[in-house]
Amino acid sequence: MTYHIRDALLADLPAIRDIYNDAVLNTTAIWNEQTVDLDNRQAWFSARQAQGYPVLVIGDGDGDGDNSVLGYASFGDWRPFDGYRHTVEHSVYVRNDQRGNGLGPQLMEALIERAKGCNKHVMVAAIESGNGASIRLHDRAGFVVTGQMPQVGTKFGRWLDLTFMQLILDPGVMPPGSHKE
Repeated sequence: MTYHIRDALLADLPAIRDIYNDAVLNTTAIWNEQTVDLDNRQAWFSARQAQGYPVLVIGDGDGDGDNSVLGYASFGDWRPFDGYRHTVEHSVYVRNDQRGNGLGPQLMEALIERAKGCNKHVMVAAIESGNGASIRLHDRAGFVVTGQMPQVGTKFGRWLDLTFMQLILDPGVMPPGSHKE
């Protein structure tokens, strides 16, 4: 099977919504309990575009826009303060019937390259601690665990623990405004 990663189109939003809603209803990957409608995903998509941030989709086919959306990935600002402007938090979601087929690592690799292209310095992942597949995906991509927060969330009638992981995209770069001595 050949997979192709491309920038998402408005026409992809129903599939993105469906993947998101499946994660809401059936997993602890998203800590929301309410599904979203197409207007919600359109607002999210427009906000990402306005910020210059990517929304990527992976599909089967040649990338001509007619292929089925099997997963998506994006990133956004980590925190809304100037000092964090070089750090983004990302999301990678794969359609439930496609998990385990190697799509997550492909999306992650493409997303990391896009973050570097946006001159970001750090990518942050906030993962439900019991999500071993996501933790392994991030570990293989070079992310390291930087924190554990027990019982900070709840879903499906149980407390959820949060694992923070991060990847420094260019460890040798100096921060803006610094003076190399």
